[in-house]
Amino acid sequence: MWQRIQTLYLALATGLIAAMLFSLKAVVPGPDGAFLQEVRYTAYLPYLILLIVIVLLDLLALTTFRFRVFQMRTAVLAALITLALQAWIAVDYFTADSSLVFRLTAVFPIVAVIFDLLAARGIASDIMVAESVNHLRTRKKNRK
Repeated sequence: MWQRIQTLYLALATGLIAAMLFSLKAVVPGPDGAFLQEVRYTAYLPYLILLIVIVLLDLLALTTFRFRVFQMRTAVLAALITLALQAWIAVDYFTADSSLVFRLTAVFPIVAVIFDLLAARGIASDIMVAESVNHLRTRKKNRK
């Protein structure tokens, strides 16, 4: 399981999204440098639900390495939902008050999308290798 690079990609994507559960989305800085208000991702219920769904999908893709097609589809689905989350954060960013300062964690979903898609590509290449080996075995077996 851990010898494949797509497992590392899926673990990194899961870690990034899981880190968002415990981090700040944005802050409102005060005149003395202290934060007047902190906005967390988990404070807004739809964000919390999306984050939990994405983490569960990534964990499912991480643990179903024996079923490559299912793993690839789960990784792609996680990437699509994560992309929707990133779009929602971008809309919040562009419609937010100018005093609100977004944290670096606001770009974690796009990085997780990249990792999920790289993992799906690696899984697809594994599927192709397994099919080609199976094709060679059956061709050799039929020749006898």
